[in-house]
Amino acid sequence: MTTQASLPVIIQGGMGVGVSRWLLAREVSRLGQLGVVSGTALDSLLVRRLQDGDTDGEMRRAIDAFPIPDVGAAVLRRYFLPNGRESGQPYKLLPLYKQHVSVARQQLTMLANFVEVFLAKRGHDGVVGINLLTKLQLPNLASLYGAMLAGVDYVLMGAGIPREIPLALDRLALHEPATLRFDVDGVATVDAPLLTFDPVAHGADVTRNLTRPRFLAIVAANSLAATLARKASGRVDGFVVEGPAAGGHNAPARGGGALSATGEPIYGERDAVDLAKMRDLGLPFWLAGGTGSPHQLQHALAEGAAGIQVGTLFAYCDESGFDSALKATVLDHARRGDLAIRTDPRTSPTGFPFKVVSWPGHPATLERERRCDLGYLRTAYYRDDGRVGYRCPAEPEQDYVNKGGLLVDTVGRQCVCNGLIAAVGLPQSLETDEPGGR
Repeated sequence: MTTQASLPVIIQGGMGVGVSRWLLAREVSRLGQLGVVSGTALDSLLVRRLQDGDTDGEMRRAIDAFPIPDVGAAVLRRYFLPNGRESGQPYKLLPLYKQHVSVARQQLTMLANFVEVFLAKRGHDGVVGINLLTKLQLPNLASLYGAMLAGVDYVLMGAGIPREIPLALDRLALHEPATLRFDVDGVATVDAPLLTFDPVAHGADVTRNLTRPRFLAIVAANSLAATLARKASGRVDGFVVEGPAAGGHNAPARGGGALSATGEPIYGERDAVDLAKMRDLGLPFWLAGGTGSPHQLQHALAEGAAGIQVGTLFAYCDESGFDSALKATVLDHARRGDLAIRTDPRTSPTGFPFKVVSWPGHPATLERERRCDLGYLRTAYYRDDGRVGYRCPAEPEQDYVNKGGLLVDTVGRQCVCNGLIAAVGLPQSLETDEPGGR
């Protein structure tokens, strides 16, 4: 039975791609709170770390502990470069995820999530969580199972309605097949095809005991929390309640799409969460978004919350995965007082508002070559021939239009996938006469 006393008071947010890396999560957990690794694009991060030589050997040590035979050896043969890449050499990319992918592609995803959680849990007896995005459906089941093989204690999911995840966790804990309905543009949920993951098909040891992790849904409205508490496919263990001040993606404002004079969504009373109704659900909850101070922690506890989730403060600490030069630059401009943070309604191809930081001489949006070679945020649709296709409004405009998308939807979009990976110091080198990366 979960008691309030056994719950963490502080949850370290699972941010970005590699910002909430294993080193950060381990330190937070070692100090008695809930350290959380970001599960987003861990497969790409793993193969890039290997291609850069894995200089400290941490990736390979964790790979050696992966309990399914031969998977790690196959990944090392394909991606590990003992001396790292040559200057300007592009990273070898992974095949883009689709509805149906090879066993090897899923196993690499399992391995990457295992590695990150394994390293975060090493050397202490604290609890570790993983944050996954509901919207990134394709890799999620393999990601969850890989994290569970490493003993992950909490799963946190938002960016959508994670109604099916509790049952998936139940089934994966028993090494049984798990399914999710696959969102295809223009298709009703009841008619959606299924994504299926079967641990046995990957050589899982079904005699290995797995603990079903606690599941925390990330919500921006008490109505969604109530729906999940009543109608989720299984047990929901609590909620992280994110306000519009939270970094990264935000829920759309409920004001009908109105924008401020600076072009930002206008949040108002309708976007405030009714904490009395959250208390009435009888499940623990944590407040997030502008809560990272002793005063806000005390306020949260006084309102009946179990504590707070803190993101940005952890994102700029020494142990986070942000590129060190980028981190130092942002902190320097923050001290000067000339740092600007904007909630941009167009940047992210997801259609959700996205926090963007800028400072003098560094605009909030950069002109990047449109090239969808990671594909995590693509949307599925049915092509004229009845097969599933994939498109992203941040890919080359004509490609998007040729796939049935509207040109207007491409305006202002940025490749968040490549941008976030570049922000943790692993940018792709472009095959061009000009130096630089994405």
